[in-house]
Amino acid sequence: MSTVHLESLRRSFGGTRVIDGLNLSIPDGQLVALLGRSGSGKSTLVRILAGLDDGYEAEVLTRPDSLAVAFQEPRLFPWLRVWRNVVFNLDVPDPRAAAERALAEVGLEGKADVWPLTLSGGQAQRVSLARALAREPRLLLLDEPFGALDALTRRSMHGLVTELWQRYRPTILLITHDVDEALALADRVLVLGEEGSLVTDVAVDRPRPRDPSDRELGRLREELLGTLGVRDALLA
Repeated sequence: MSTVHLESLRRSFGGTRVIDGLNLSIPDGQLVALLGRSGSGKSTLVRILAGLDDGYEAEVLTRPDSLAVAFQEPRLFPWLRVWRNVVFNLDVPDPRAAAERALAEVGLEGKADVWPLTLSGGQAQRVSLARALAREPRLLLLDEPFGALDALTRRSMHGLVTELWQRYRPTILLITHDVDEALALADRVLVLGEEGSLVTDVAVDRPRPRDPSDRELGRLREELLGTLGVRDALLA
């Protein structure tokens, strides 16, 4: 079965077509990375799937009711302690217990009662991920969640996302500018071209954890960079 299914998705802003006739299906439990240059419609697609944008046209658009989003900025409320951020607007019998379980999943035991401004950037992103996990989503949308992190923290977050995905098997759509990040994490890598058209859809059938020196990953890297028209894994 498919967690997400789109047919002929279109979205325009002020007469400018951002997504034009996108067709996409993501099976249950698949981890998909989406690449594309700035302005190709990646974040617009996330907002549509998250239900934050209803100005689109589509012949078919199916998505689960159980979904969560983590953005590049953690978007924590500084006036709420960490545990209250995790369960904000979440209706569960024991919010504190739900928050503590989610924080434990991301390695932040003992941080429930601290203020967000005392957290490092990586810790704040872990709280954002805990907030998403507390909703037990069938679909997890990650919109460039590691872009502002340093290299070591980013690698740590890669390992955490892989571990949580293997444990709970939600469907994940990861938006990224980084080809190496996509190949390290995803089962499948998509590339959006101009006006949100799907120009590449490749499977990444390599064992985890992945070795950056793997020749097949190197071949896929060159293929993806060629499609994007660049020779650097970090896109503008």
